[in-house]
Amino acid sequence: MKARWTGAGAAAVGAVYWFMMSPYSQALGRFPYRGPGDERVVALTFDDGPNEPYTSELADYLDQEDIRATFFQVGKAVQRHPGVTKRLVAAGHVVGLHGHTHEFTQYLRRRTLAEELQNGLAAFGELGIRPTLYRPPWLLRIPALQGLLREHDLHVVSGEFCHLLEVAQPSPHRIADQALRGTRPGSIIIFHDGWDGKSADRAATVEAVKLLVPRLRAQGYSFTTVDRLLDLPAYSET
Repeated sequence: MKARWTGAGAAAVGAVYWFMMSPYSQALGRFPYRGPGDERVVALTFDDGPNEPYTSELADYLDQEDIRATFFQVGKAVQRHPGVTKRLVAAGHVVGLHGHTHEFTQYLRRRTLAEELQNGLAAFGELGIRPTLYRPPWLLRIPALQGLLREHDLHVVSGEFCHLLEVAQPSPHRIADQALRGTRPGSIIIFHDGWDGKSADRAATVEAVKLLVPRLRAQGYSFTTVDRLLDLPAYSET
């Protein structure tokens, strides 16, 4: 009997995860995780920053390779490193909203989620930037999200993780190998240049990107930003 209840509990947890946090679930509204068509183009995306020096190291490399990427940034981190965010935008990269505090409980209720969206947008607004792309922390969606997105003129974006353990920083080769295996035409690849909007070592991610880019190019891939891949606006008037 105990084993039966344990199995039922695990199944229930799995169902809740799929419903609310899976990169692929569309149960709570449209949640694009890949671009349309079969063209060999991908979007590199980075969550949880800006986080120095790693965000700038990524920007240096991407600029050197003439690649534009999409950075989903945490409001409090933007306030810590405003110059980094401004540099990304000036270089042609796209920045999107990734909440304001990146604290899990803030995304579970309508009232606190609304505060996260409003305060995060305000952090960008201090720089004269008004993103329209939003990726929820942990990809967490609640039923109220779609209405709040409409209120704030935001478009929600998913993606596929480069490596399920990338946040724990396995070796760059492991991250790059897994990312390469998972890439398909139109892939939106999720990396992390920060950790929950806080400082963290992301050296393995930086090196993994440097390993992955030439391998993707050798397979005929080119790179774009999420807004262009999904035909969405990147910004609106502040």
